[in-house]
Amino acid sequence: NEFTTFLEAAGHKLVVVEFSAKWCGPCQRMYPIFHAMSLQYQNVFFANVDVDASPELAESCHIKAIPTFQMFKKNQKVTLFSRIKRIICCYRSGFVVKK
Repeated sequence: NEFTTFLEAAGHKLVVVEFSAKWCGPCQRMYPIFHAMSLQYQNVFFANVDVDASPELAESCHIKAIPTFQMFKKNQKVTLFSRIKRIICCYRSGFVVKK
């Protein structure tokens, strides 16, 4: 599909996707900031997905509220909290010394 093709075209570059809708006030307020970031960080791919126009994509990306931002790299969603999860896991396992 078009979204997968877009992610593949980005290669190793970071992709930031905003899921929004035209009727959404917070989405409209975020748009100028998102657009400014796309101009500032030209080595990053930016995309906007209208959840009303692409409900299947929104569902497959587990969008429950808008605006929602997701990041992808190498065609995979970047888990922003992966380091935190690892730290918590190590802490619970006793690999991190409590201070």
